[in-house]
Amino acid sequence: MTLPGVFDCYTRQCYFVISLQPKLMKKFIPFSALIIIVILALVFPSVETVTVADGKIDSGDTAWLLVSTALVLIMTPGLAFFYGGMVSKKNVLSTMMQSFVCMGVITIIWVIFGFSLAFGDSIGGFIGDPRTFFMMKGMLGNATWKLAPTIPLVLFAMFQLKFAVITPALITGAFAERIRFNSYIIFLCLFMIFIYAPLAHSTWHPDGFLLKLGVLDFAGGTVVHMSAGWAALASAIYLKQRQDKVHSSARISYVLLGTGLLWFGWFGFNAGSALGSGTLAATALATTTTASAAAAISWIFFDMLRGKKPSVMGACIGAVVGLVAITPAAGFVTIPHSLIIGIVAAVISNLLVIWRSSTSIDDTLDVFPCHGVGGMVGMLLTGVFAHQNVNGGNSTGNGLYYGETHLFFIHVLTLIGVSAFAFFGSYILLKVTDMISTLRVTQEEELIGLDISQHDEEL
Repeated sequence: MTLPGVFDCYTRQCYFVISLQPKLMKKFIPFSALIIIVILALVFPSVETVTVADGKIDSGDTAWLLVSTALVLIMTPGLAFFYGGMVSKKNVLSTMMQSFVCMGVITIIWVIFGFSLAFGDSIGGFIGDPRTFFMMKGMLGNATWKLAPTIPLVLFAMFQLKFAVITPALITGAFAERIRFNSYIIFLCLFMIFIYAPLAHSTWHPDGFLLKLGVLDFAGGTVVHMSAGWAALASAIYLKQRQDKVHSSARISYVLLGTGLLWFGWFGFNAGSALGSGTLAATALATTTTASAAAAISWIFFDMLRGKKPSVMGACIGAVVGLVAITPAAGFVTIPHSLIIGIVAAVISNLLVIWRSSTSIDDTLDVFPCHGVGGMVGMLLTGVFAHQNVNGGNSTGNGLYYGETHLFFIHVLTLIGVSAFAFFGSYILLKVTDMISTLRVTQEEELIGLDISQHDEEL
């Protein structure tokens, strides 16, 4: 009688240990990644100096890009407030955390191999060789980027990093209030590697497929906003509806604060993309603020036309839509045409928000109608209003408004291709992530709120 009892006890202990292994692994894997990073940093100190023949770093350009880099970084906390103020009170911290964590995770990936994927030696015009700047090698000395010869290469890398940071953060508004934090981290890593990096390389690398095709994207309408918008739509469809879609926004004052930070930081986003402190940067700054102003007013005026009262939320959303729409065009169009871009984008995005509300698609904070559609409108209108007198670097030609069709048709084709790549690619990544770690929280966790269930904190 003793032996069966001992055997049963041993069996129960083994089962207990085995059942704990997945949980132990989930806890161990993230920290083990940090250990690997430490080892890589010790093995690859990246002390190589690079001397560029006739290289001349311009102090004025460098100073402006240093400021622009800081301005773009502040956009991510701004986005956290913008999104955080819109969700229910029990999900404010979790929503803001999803933006903040991008600053940590994406930075680490970027330093190790992400910058190389986006701007390394081209592989077929679609992706960079991850070995090119692995662990930021070759950043010392007077090394510069091919298209930015007056600023240090390391500064260009850090400036572009901030674009990579905010792109997956934009997506979070679509699946707010129902995604597991750990699963979100996996998805943002996959999105950075398989969606963002190929688009950045294709659009901004001298040997990139889209750049050679003649696509104009001054600061990320295609790379940032269209990719995030289509990923947001894919996420909303994949994760399905929330249990409780009707709630009041937690803090509209947060939305105001976030809008102010975004508008402020966007000057670095767009004007910094001139990669110098000259006339082009000033033009981009001017078109940025005029488009945003026009869109903010257009949104509330259009609401009034529909019989609604002008709202703080409407003005804030409109301003951001204007910033999104002018992003691809900022350094290619005139100031008067930036007003048109802001007005048109605001009206179209407003109509898409109305349409989306009548469907079963639960895009929590309307990321697709505002960022995705705003980016697409901006891209198309770049093909309409771009003029070579604004930017001598535009070798593709003038826009449709000036009687030339080549640029516009290229943008139409690119819009279709990038949309399909970003949407279906993101949907596949969501599926892969769900197989690795369940994406959606349980019903109980959703009802409690993600602040408590995911972070054990309260506002």
